[in-house]
Amino acid sequence: MTEDTLPITRRAVLRGCAAVCAAAAVPASLGARTWSPADGRPSPADRRFQSPAVESAITRVRTQIADPIVAAMFERCFPNTLDTTVFPGTLDGQPDTFVITGDIDAMWLRDSSAQITPYVGFAKDDAALARLIAGVIRRQSRCILIDPYANAFTRNTSDPPLSWSVHDQTDMKPGVAERKWEIDSLCYTIRLAHSYWRATGDTSIFDAAWKSAAWRIVSTFQEQQRLHGRGSYHFSRLTTDPYDTAPLDGYGNPARPVGMIFSMFRPSDDACIYPLFVPANLFAIRSLEQLQEVNAAGIADGKLAAACDELINSVRKAVDQYATIQHPLFGKIWAYEVDGFSNSLLMDDANAPGLVSLPTLGCCDLHDPLYQRTRKFVLSSSNPYFFTGTAASGVGSPHTGLKSIWPMGIILRALTSIDDREILQCLKWLRDTTAGTNFIHESFDVNDPTQFTRPWFAWANTLFGDLIMQLARTRPQLLRQPL
Repeated sequence: MTEDTLPITRRAVLRGCAAVCAAAAVPASLGARTWSPADGRPSPADRRFQSPAVESAITRVRTQIADPIVAAMFERCFPNTLDTTVFPGTLDGQPDTFVITGDIDAMWLRDSSAQITPYVGFAKDDAALARLIAGVIRRQSRCILIDPYANAFTRNTSDPPLSWSVHDQTDMKPGVAERKWEIDSLCYTIRLAHSYWRATGDTSIFDAAWKSAAWRIVSTFQEQQRLHGRGSYHFSRLTTDPYDTAPLDGYGNPARPVGMIFSMFRPSDDACIYPLFVPANLFAIRSLEQLQEVNAAGIADGKLAAACDELINSVRKAVDQYATIQHPLFGKIWAYEVDGFSNSLLMDDANAPGLVSLPTLGCCDLHDPLYQRTRKFVLSSSNPYFFTGTAASGVGSPHTGLKSIWPMGIILRALTSIDDREILQCLKWLRDTTAGTNFIHESFDVNDPTQFTRPWFAWANTLFGDLIMQLARTRPQLLRQPL
């Protein structure tokens, strides 16, 4: 088989977007017409969902922003998930919400959770919004029961998988759009449900399906500790890109079963080099703690509580022993990936969970010396995926190649900064790298922001809005300063 007959992969599609300009159109059906990022924010009649509580916050915060471009970006970006990507409905009398990523018509567990979480704080004052979020949680429960190893799902079980997944050599199931095993997919579903419950007090979401899904999460984590064999999951893709497939018959590179959870892919959907992916294991610890809280409040399953406790202890012990290294410049820091044989990969990726994003996910304290040393490493030339150009400096990803910065990484840098000057610099970079669209993209060239990928990336848009909301609460004086 020659290269021109290989299946089209998601990576090939997205890299092919690198020259997309501000006029790019990625149509979505909204109301009676189509929408593209070139349109700006959809008109009220064409928005997929409207929340009075969110709209009120947009109006209030926008007036606090001195820079007119940042203000316009906030007004467009913060509601982008609700405006363009949510499909609320009902199933068996209960809310059911499908959430697309933006330019890909599929629901990623990670992306949908991250897209929706910034709105959770408004749910207590907006019953329709609460119902929409509950619908996302219920949909995610059903997705996990279809296949806890899948990262993305189709609208209906009768729909075909994504075009680049059709020929994957793995145990595909109806309703699965792509089947890349990523620890964080399951972590994010717990995080969203936990956040919603804490914000609203609503325990009705913890029904029989959610309890079954919780057990599937725990049993999947247990299986992927690989203490009793390599488990059932395997994944191979016919591709010329090694990051798009798992090596060695689809089970990944060798690693010692030390108690950490094996992950074949990162949150970028790129294959792990060493399968003990440190940020996701730290995320798993925190998510299992949240699952224990949910269990105590809404499930009351003693066996589930004990299983979570055992997993937390074994994963934490292994992380403490194997996940850090002594760096010659920065001292003791977290590695990005390890294999339990003393080999480690030192880098970070702009996606979350990554090393910089850990405090935003509750995985560590912002002021933890180990985290602060790791953060300094990530935001330096010692990180092979930290790039500096005339447009900006920031963390990128193997997913989009070299010299390509992810705005998401800049946002996460701002969210984890304790330095006002650093936050202002991040805001300026974000403002000046949208190529005039006032939307956040997946990545841009370090020297030319008009060269970018994914004109419609709802997670990044909503995350930028969440950054502005957090600054309005904690550092409002920064928003009042002209950039």
